[in-house]
Amino acid sequence: MRLTKQTNYAFRILMYCSANGGQLSRVAEIAKAYGVSEPFLFKILQPLNEGGLIETVRGRNGGIRLAQDASDITLLDVVRLTEDSFSMAECFDREDADCPLVETCKLSAALREALNAFFAVLAKHSIADLAKPNDSIGFLLGLERRKDAIVAA
Repeated sequence: MRLTKQTNYAFRILMYCSANGGQLSRVAEIAKAYGVSEPFLFKILQPLNEGGLIETVRGRNGGIRLAQDASDITLLDVVRLTEDSFSMAECFDREDADCPLVETCKLSAALREALNAFFAVLAKHSIADLAKPNDSIGFLLGLERRKDAIVAA
């Protein structure tokens, strides 16, 4: 199974917001930190907002921030919001399966077991787990320089 770019950047957006310590994060700053376009990030923000993982503040001084504590947002929460399908093989969707063995084959059961194990691991880890272990994450994302500039102003 391969996760989409949308899921990859959803993790990154949430990590950025977590590392930003509850302050509003601007999409332009996130895009710059990761070297991607703002329109691409805006597309990803919609399911995160609708799913209750982030909240948006409109206006000149607006931005985004986590809507929940980072330790309460699991990687599974993010994957479920951003991935369209978890079909690992054609036989996951039995009515569309074009295989004569679909009713008796054990491949589907084995793949479903593997997918459930994948989900179980994702459910054990949170956005806080991703953002915490590396003390330099704020620096690498350009957040430390921004905070220093705010304090100096």
